[in-house]
Amino acid sequence: MVSAENARQAVGVVGNVLSFGLFLAPVPTFVRIWKRKAVEDFSPLPYLVTLLNCMLWVFYGLPVVHPGTILVSTINGVGVVLEAIYLCIFIFYSPNRLRLRLLKIVAFEVVFMAGVVMGVILVAHTHHMRQIIVGVLSVVFCTGMYASPLSILRLVIKTKSVEYLPFYLCLAGLFNGACWATYALIRFDIFVLIPNGLGALLGAVQVLIYFCYYRSTPKKEAKSEPHPPNALSQPPTRGDLPAAAV
Repeated sequence: MVSAENARQAVGVVGNVLSFGLFLAPVPTFVRIWKRKAVEDFSPLPYLVTLLNCMLWVFYGLPVVHPGTILVSTINGVGVVLEAIYLCIFIFYSPNRLRLRLLKIVAFEVVFMAGVVMGVILVAHTHHMRQIIVGVLSVVFCTGMYASPLSILRLVIKTKSVEYLPFYLCLAGLFNGACWATYALIRFDIFVLIPNGLGALLGAVQVLIYFCYYRSTPKKEAKSEPHPPNALSQPPTRGDLPAAAV
């Protein structure tokens, strides 16, 4: 019989694979930016939020904060690297004024994260207290990241078109949220459960809305790559994700 801990580890490995796929979702966007040598109307906000989110979850999963949750740290460590690469590309091809603003925001995030690490280590002397502090911060940013696609849903409902709602990304977000929510339930972890339960719910809503408006989406002739009507209609890095990863 498979033990609960072995089942949890297996679910965590599956979650790592799903989250890795979600972290790669923005690659087509950055290939486009690289080819056109400009960021156009794309928004850097999803990548900035995801970078900070991943850094917090890396810290949360370390043994110094939450022993036995290293799989949370591994995938979010990958997320930190990928989001840093995305932001480097975005900053490189941004206008000077935007580039300077982004560099300041990234510097602030790094300083903020360093402050969190030092504060938690020096002030909180038990794993329980460290988990509460880092967990609350992680839930806030992860929930905000999962909520970012809501602007896309409003656009879909308004236009009755799913042109800018990527079905497979929504489906992957649903499975990713469900997987990490299951991981959190096997050995109960409220801080992993809350954002991923919400992520699974949002993914289910996105899939449902996709099927509701799929038939009403105008069929267009083959043309050049469509450009979304606003920056936030680009698929976020979630995790929708994420991935959020957790």
